[in-house]
Amino acid sequence: MNIYGLKNCDTCRKALKLLEGAVLIDIRSTPMPDDLRARAMAEFGDDLLNTRSTTWRGLDAAARARPMAELLAEYPALMKRPLIEDAKGRLYLGWSKDMQGRLGSTGPTA
Repeated sequence: MNIYGLKNCDTCRKALKLLEGAVLIDIRSTPMPDDLRARAMAEFGDDLLNTRSTTWRGLDAAARARPMAELLAEYPALMKRPLIEDAKGRLYLGWSKDMQGRLGSTGPTA
């Protein structure tokens, strides 16, 4: 199981601690593969973009109007975190109580 996020993100670290055998991939130092970003965008749409982040608030209107794929490639911190990919290639976004219950401590259920 891969957790795509930031190594200094508390939420990503919490997910890493709870998900046995998971690997954290810091998207600042290891850019997310284009195909994975495209799959995540197709599955989660606008929910993939964290518009509450300080990075987003620092962008001007012209930058915010750019395509999401370009923004996420240039500013990895704009991605809602964590993005979790299980061994079967299924994607999960965020670390809400619901998501924690779905993934549990050993990975995805059903």
